[in-house]
Amino acid sequence: MLNTKFTTSGPRKDAMAYADWLRRDHRFSDILVQVSPAPCGHAFPRLKLRYKPSLVQLEGGSCHLPLVESSMRASPLTPSEWREKLEARKRLESEPAGDTSGRNVLLLDVRNGYEWDIGHFEGAKRPNVDCFRSTSFGLSEQEMDSSDPLHGVDKENTDILMYCTGGIRCDVYSTILRKKGFGNLYTLKGGVSNYLTSEGCAEWVGNLFVFDDRLSLPPAKFAEEGEREDAAQEQGGIDTGRSSPSRWLGRCYVCGSEVEELKHRNCASIDCNRLFLCCRWCLEELRGCCCLECRSAPRLRPLLPGHQRYDKWHLYRDATSSTLHISS
Repeated sequence: MLNTKFTTSGPRKDAMAYADWLRRDHRFSDILVQVSPAPCGHAFPRLKLRYKPSLVQLEGGSCHLPLVESSMRASPLTPSEWREKLEARKRLESEPAGDTSGRNVLLLDVRNGYEWDIGHFEGAKRPNVDCFRSTSFGLSEQEMDSSDPLHGVDKENTDILMYCTGGIRCDVYSTILRKKGFGNLYTLKGGVSNYLTSEGCAEWVGNLFVFDDRLSLPPAKFAEEGEREDAAQEQGGIDTGRSSPSRWLGRCYVCGSEVEELKHRNCASIDCNRLFLCCRWCLEELRGCCCLECRSAPRLRPLLPGHQRYDKWHLYRDATSSTLHISS
C-alpha cells in the first residue's frame, strides 16, 4: 500500500471522532490522521473528491513503476527518527575536513519550487525540477545537470533523506531512485506537516506551503496540535524538545529583495497565474503581475489588496472582456 494519509479540518473533538470511526474499518486501520489548523474559519469548506489514475506523469507514463511494492520505496522514518537523522547529519558535517569514517548524507527536498521558497529543512537541497514530467530523477547520469544534488552521488555509501509536504510524493520519487540503483533511501513518514506537529520547529526554517486557500502556515500552528496531544507529558514536567522557529526571509520573484511575509499570490494575468512571492513595491509597480510581459497581457484581473485570493482562474479563462474583474 502507498503512503496513506487523511487530513481533516474542523472542531478537534468532531474530527478525531470521525477518524476513530474510519479506523474501525480494517481497510483504514493504519491510516495517518492529521487535523489541519485553520486560523480563520474552516480550512476545507467543501468536500472535493477526484479520481487520479496516476500520481506521476513521466515520459512513457508511470504504469511501469512498481509503486505498490514496499521494498522498492524508501524506508519511512517517524518524525523522531527523522530528527535524529538530521542531528546526526549536522554532527557529521562538523567533523574535520577529510574525515571519511562516517557515511555521506544527502537531504533532498522533492517539493515544488514555490513550496521551497517559503520554508524548508536547514541544509536541504532541491533538484532543479518543477514537475514530475521534467524531473531529473528520470534522467540518466549523462543527461543530468552537474548542478543537480544527485549528480555523482555514491549510490552505495550515501544515505538519501527525502521529504515532501504530506509524504506521498516521496513514494514515487524513491521508487524511481531505487530503480536507478540508490540503495539507502529514507523518507519522512507523513511529511513535513506530521513532523511539525510531532517535533515542532527543530531543523525547520520558514513556513509550510499548503494546497488550499491558506497557502502558508507558520510551524507554530502545527505545534499547537501536537501540544494538545502531549499536554499530559508537559504537565508532568517532561521536555518535549520543541524548538523555536528560525527566522526565514523569502525573496521577491521580481527584484530579489527580501520579503518577510511568506505568502504567495497569483499573477494577475490569468494566462500565467504563477504563484510567486512579491515585495510591496513590485506588487504596485506591476499591478499584481509577475513580470512586465504579464503586465501588458490582454486578460488581467485587478490588483487585490493584501493577500486576498482571486477566484479560481478557470472562471476567468473564457471571459470575453479584455479586462477582467473579480466577482464580489
